[in-house]
Amino acid sequence: MNGLPASFRAADSDRERVARQLEYEVGTGRLSVDEYSERVQRALAARTLGELAALTDDLPVPVPPTARRSRWRPVIVAVATAAAVALMGGGIAAAVELPAHMPASMSVMPGC
Repeated sequence: MNGLPASFRAADSDRERVARQLEYEVGTGRLSVDEYSERVQRALAARTLGELAALTDDLPVPVPPTARRSRWRPVIVAVATAAAVALMGGGIAAAVELPAHMPASMSVMPGC
């Protein structure tokens, strides 16, 4: 868990993260309500990271929320904003015009 030795003491945040993962897995059908209840009780009483890891070893590794984001999201937001400005009567030129405080070098989104 987190690349730390299993013998390290678990923090409240570690126990809460495991409890959230277990709750999610009930929703997917991987755990029954009884399994969830038993595992959550053990998670809240866990003293080490190893004890917590044992509760989720048979479950898939959750995908971090940041990994789920599309790399195109900033582009989509920019296009939607430009369209909204144009529709509100600002015209296309106003939609793509940079604010005065933004340097021209910031107009290009890195990685897009």
